[in-house]
Amino acid sequence: MASFTLDFKVRDYECDIQGIVNNGVYQNYLEHARHEFLLGRGVNFAELAAQGINLVVLRAELDYKWPLKSGDEFYVDVVVEQSSRVKFDFVQNIYRKADNKLCLSARITGTSLNERGRPFVPDAVAALFDAAST
Repeated sequence: MASFTLDFKVRDYECDIQGIVNNGVYQNYLEHARHEFLLGRGVNFAELAAQGINLVVLRAELDYKWPLKSGDEFYVDVVVEQSSRVKFDFVQNIYRKADNKLCLSARITGTSLNERGRPFVPDAVAALFDAAST
């Protein structure tokens, strides 16, 4: 299955009083990696929205394994899977670069909504599943 990775570095303001990345910040990392993954495969949020198609998150499952700290370099990997006729999952992991330590694993479930608010999978997103299975 094809995987996509994106590199990051923890910034000071992303850390809490304990000196570790605040739990909510991880969702920003995951979202940015998903957006870059999609854009790199020709799926543009702005173009879809202009067509009345909105990609939305239905569920976010995050398992925190090891904290990141200020200055840590890390990467996020992204794999997409079709989970039902109208849903898809982004399976994502965050690894610290220094030792490839798994810091977080996530499964983000989404769908696409048409102009009437009904779920469906547009061709541009369905093509991701075909590419993932090759």
